[in-house]
Amino acid sequence: MTIQEIRAFNRFYTNLIGALNYSKHLYTPYTLTESRLLYELAHAPGTDAAELRAELSLDAGYLSRMLTKFEREGLVERGPSERDARRQRITLTQQGRGTAALLDERAQEAVGTLLDRVEPDKRSRLAEALRTAREILSDDETAADGRRGTARRDGPVLREPVPGDLGWIVQRHGAVYTAEYGWDIAFEGSVARIVADYAEDHDERLERVWIAELDGRPVGSIMCVRDEAPDTARLRLLLVEPEARGHGLGGQLVQAVVDFARDAGYREVVLWTNDILTAARKIYLRAGFTLVAENPHHSYGADLVGQDWRLPLVDESVAGSDS
Repeated sequence: MTIQEIRAFNRFYTNLIGALNYSKHLYTPYTLTESRLLYELAHAPGTDAAELRAELSLDAGYLSRMLTKFEREGLVERGPSERDARRQRITLTQQGRGTAALLDERAQEAVGTLLDRVEPDKRSRLAEALRTAREILSDDETAADGRRGTARRDGPVLREPVPGDLGWIVQRHGAVYTAEYGWDIAFEGSVARIVADYAEDHDERLERVWIAELDGRPVGSIMCVRDEAPDTARLRLLLVEPEARGHGLGGQLVQAVVDFARDAGYREVVLWTNDILTAARKIYLRAGFTLVAENPHHSYGADLVGQDWRLPLVDESVAGSDS
């Protein structure tokens, strides 16, 4: 009976989401498998072909043909993996990121349309039922070849933002800082201006935003932008959701900025924070930042002490001898 019920549900759901004619369903030239591959590449940048094959349970030849198609269309680039030169590292191009974002947006819209048909008081039941099905089927996963293995538990990953993520950064900063520190709406307005400035005008070679994702949900953010001082990068908008703390995400986000700034040719990274943010200050200390100035101020409805922190990226004694 269970087998028949599962097969019946599979037939029902694949028809419901248009899986058999996915390209027409989402008005794209890509099949469901191709769309899923682009999703994985967007949410796990820098992965290699072997990892993709294992994650998606794809035949090596089939995966290679899809990647060749994407490469021909200018969506992906291939190169040797930094971890193992024998493996191929697959990266989305700027065009590929845009295509993946468009597919994700249309999929979100399709699911939203589907949920519009569900009465509001039934949506929590639906979400709980789906979570239960995932948990039960993941607890004792068996591979297609009959070998048993543990279910993949998504660890935290850092990725580039997709449409909607910048708005999420603003909303979550406002909500989290109000809940934890009692800051007023002026703080959310300040974050909104920072995000808007980035969205309207930024140089991808020198500026970047990262979203931390855990189990498919955004749970953190950070930004690297050009400072007014020459050859200086500024770290901004570090956030880790309360339920995602303890995974080392804050340190990963800060290190992503430091590594990017060094590769981009900056000579130092600076940041401004408040002394009340003790957890963030510990992360900055571990990353090698030093406190260089403190100034009291009244902002966001609270009396605070602002702090300037700095991390040189070049040996200052050598830099001084060159001048």
